[in-house]
Amino acid sequence: MLLPELLRLAAAEESGPDVGKLIGQFAQYGVVGLVVVLLILGVIVPKYVMTSLTADRDKWREAFEKEREAHQATREQLAKAEERGDVAVEQGKTLTHLLEELGHRPVLPGSA
Repeated sequence: MLLPELLRLAAAEESGPDVGKLIGQFAQYGVVGLVVVLLILGVIVPKYVMTSLTADRDKWREAFEKEREAHQATREQLAKAEERGDVAVEQGKTLTHLLEELGHRPVLPGSA
């Protein structure tokens, strides 16, 4: 007998949605849900992850700079070696020309 009366009172109290309650729940749980989704997607990252990424980036940048300097030194050494080779070729041509002028004939390999 008391049960139908309680059901009627409960139905009368909940006749429509309580907008303030819905907004409060959304503000409470929606912000937390948004932060969780952003963490999962990687839009926001924890500080320890960002610190690790920054340290890793700095390490690779330093390695790149050292490698670039090493390549520059190699290019400089190759330029010097090429210059020395050009000088040796010119000296050889000059010596060959001088010997030909003095009457010596060059001996070519395989001509004997």
